[in-house]
Amino acid sequence: MNRPTFRQEVPPVNRTVKRSAHVVSYTAGRLTVGGRLLPSFLIVGAQRCGTTSLYRTLARHPLVLKPALRKGVHYFDVAYGRGPAWYRAHFPLKATANRLERRYGTRPPAFESSPYYMFHPLAAARIARDLPGVKLVVLVRDPVERAYSAHAHEVARGFEPEPSFERAVELEEHRLAGEHERLANDPHATSHAHRHHAYLARGRYACQLAELERQVGRLRLLVVDSGRFFRTPEPVYDQVLEFLGLPRLGDPLFEHHNARPRPADMPVSLRRRLSAHFEPWDTQLEAWLDTTPSWRL
Repeated sequence: MNRPTFRQEVPPVNRTVKRSAHVVSYTAGRLTVGGRLLPSFLIVGAQRCGTTSLYRTLARHPLVLKPALRKGVHYFDVAYGRGPAWYRAHFPLKATANRLERRYGTRPPAFESSPYYMFHPLAAARIARDLPGVKLVVLVRDPVERAYSAHAHEVARGFEPEPSFERAVELEEHRLAGEHERLANDPHATSHAHRHHAYLARGRYACQLAELERQVGRLRLLVVDSGRFFRTPEPVYDQVLEFLGLPRLGDPLFEHHNARPRPADMPVSLRRRLSAHFEPWDTQLEAWLDTTPSWRL
């Protein structure tokens, strides 16, 4: 059995070179937009729950077509104003899908992974309207660990000036006050705090799943416990392939991407308080997972 390996990501290539390559690729995409695919499935979140790891595993499948250069296009959250042609330009050509279909006998889907889609108040409705029939994959993780990981991630990226996780949690309610409503009411609005400082709010998964279900329907949603994915990846991977209607081809490689070192252990008292905070939402997850969340066992 292939087991996940844990390693740090290789440092990114020079940003200027990468940006230039993206411009060239996007320009080519715009010129051929009429012959390009739209995604058949999306990994929509949650942030810091293993979305990159699942994305890279699926991207190695011979019948799965990823977007050019980056996993997340972020069209349905922060780039919706760029329009559908801009979005379609990020995906492979239909001719590529046709060749693969002739070879394997199965139509290959295109996909992307943008973890903010799950949390942005307008993303679900936009996805349902623009991608009828699309399937959505959601990963969930111990929300206490997710929050702690997200804080370390935002500090490392320079988006969080408060180095104390406990203090950042205390500030969250004030920082996010009115931001959800503002985004919901103004399709052109963006919010740094809503995107980068929602440590507890993003871990209330059941609320976000309810909105996704309302927009696309229960049968087009798959919720994956990332704790189980990292411990026993093979059966979870097979579950995802079955949901997507894809055959098992070859042996997948399971790796843990985007892990960050922790500044220190979380105080036990804070962990207990946050665990109690999330208990009602964790209980609601049982209906989605058909079992108790792994972190509650």
